[in-house]
Amino acid sequence: METSDKVTEAITNHPARYACFAGFCLDVRKHELCNHGVRVKMQGKVCDVLMILLERPGEVVTREALRARLWPPDSRVNYDANVNTTVNKLRQVLGDSSDQSVFVETVPRKGYSFVAPVEFSDRAPTPNEACDSVLRIASSAGSASAHAEVAPHSPMSSIWFKAGVIALLVAAILFGAAVMLYTHR
Repeated sequence: METSDKVTEAITNHPARYACFAGFCLDVRKHELCNHGVRVKMQGKVCDVLMILLERPGEVVTREALRARLWPPDSRVNYDANVNTTVNKLRQVLGDSSDQSVFVETVPRKGYSFVAPVEFSDRAPTPNEACDSVLRIASSAGSASAHAEVAPHSPMSSIWFKAGVIALLVAAILFGAAVMLYTHR
């Protein structure tokens, strides 16, 4: 049996077709991830890692288990680098980071764990239900900071956006200083 077939068989044996978390919904049969109803592009191995982690949310999935499920034993690849790269790509797709994990947490020297609350369902949620799910999860956590953790990342909260705004402000100040120096000669 081919490796991706093993992944598909394991997850499709799960009783529910959809796994939803924080506005995302994964159709495990179609290997499609949507964020608030909008399809998210994701590579095959990245989707496989997500499906494997969602089989046992909250539990540690070892790096060895990921390697065994994703690559055949006779393949000539650098497993450690490939597992790291694939998990990092998954974090990028989800808007997550290894420093402040909202979805995929690294368990040092062991593996990875999917830490966000997950709801499994046999019917696809509507985009509004996905948004309601985010609010329900946040309110059950009982704080405004919990809502910030599970809400999807907006471009305005991106570190690159903030860095760009700061760079523009510094450039404007420098330009103003240069104009003042030039006019007072």
